[in-house]
Amino acid sequence: MHVLSKETNINFIGIRKYALILSALLLLVSVYAIVTKGLNFGIDFTGGTMIEIAYPEQADLNQIRTTLSEAGYDDAVVQNFGSLQDVLIRLPVIADQNMADLSNEVVAVLSANDNQQIQVNRVEFVGPQVGEELTEDGGLAMIYALFGILIYVAFRFEYRFAISSVFALVHDVVLTVGFFALFELQFDLTILAAILAVIGYSLNDTIVVFDRIRENFLKLRNAEPPEVINVSVNGTLGRTIMTSMTTLLVVISLFIFGGEVIHGFAMALLVGIVIGTYSSIYIAGSSILLLGVSKYDLLPPEKENDDAVGSDGSQV
Repeated sequence: MHVLSKETNINFIGIRKYALILSALLLLVSVYAIVTKGLNFGIDFTGGTMIEIAYPEQADLNQIRTTLSEAGYDDAVVQNFGSLQDVLIRLPVIADQNMADLSNEVVAVLSANDNQQIQVNRVEFVGPQVGEELTEDGGLAMIYALFGILIYVAFRFEYRFAISSVFALVHDVVLTVGFFALFELQFDLTILAAILAVIGYSLNDTIVVFDRIRENFLKLRNAEPPEVINVSVNGTLGRTIMTSMTTLLVVISLFIFGGEVIHGFAMALLVGIVIGTYSSIYIAGSSILLLGVSKYDLLPPEKENDDAVGSDGSQV
C-alpha cells in the first residue's frame, strides 16, 4: 500500500540545522523541567497507599481534602480519576502505621463526614523498599536496553551508526520524560514500560532508514553523503508515515477509550511515537552525517589475494 502517490524529493538534510536547533531547545526545556520540577512519581516508585473510591454523585474534592487534613492526613493527594464521581487518594508511607489499616481508617473518616455512600473500587499498597527497588531496576532496564542497542547496531552497521541510533533514542527518551515532568503528570511503572516500548519502536524505524542509507551508499557511488541520506529518507518516508499512522490510531483509541488506568501509558506512547518518528527522519540521518560517515566506511574489505598467482602458475 502506497501512502504517497509520487516519489518524494524533500531536502531533509538541507534543513537539518533547524531540526537540530529545535531538538536542542526541546532537550534544554526537558532537562530543565526534570531538574527543577522533578517527576511526579507514582506509588510504584515512592511507596505508599492508593485508594480509589466512587461516590454516587459528583465528589467535592475540597471537602475531601479538608476532611482528610483534619483527620491528620495532611500529605494526602486527592484527585478525580476517570469521572467526577471517582476519586483517587494517594497517601505516602507512614512508618508507624500498617498500610492495610490506613486505608480502612481513611474510608471510615470519609464515610463519617459524608452522607453519600462511598464505594471502594481499589486499594494498592507498595512498601518503601519495593519502591526503591523498582526505581533502581527501572533505571537499569533502560540503561541495559540502550547499551544492548549500541552493541547490536555497531555489529550490524558501523560504530558511528550505533552512536547515532543511541543518540536518537536518548533524544526520544529525554523528551518523553521531560513532557511528563513539564506537565507534572504521574510517572509510574506503566510509563516506564511505555518508554521502553518507544525505544523499540523508534529503533525499528531508525534501523530501516540506516539499512536504506547503507544500500544507497553502495548503489549511488558518485553521490555525496547528504544526497545519499536524502534519497534514503525519502525512500522510506511512505513506510515511516504508514507505520506511524497505524500505530497512532491504536494508541489514540487506547487513550480515548482505554480508561483512566492506562491513560498515562497511552499518553507516553502517543508522545514517544511522534518524537520517535521525527528523530528517525531528522536526527538519526543528520547524526551520521555529523560523524563523517562516507561510502568508503561501508564498502566491503578487498580480498588481499584476489589476483595472487599460485605456485603452479594458476591464479587463486
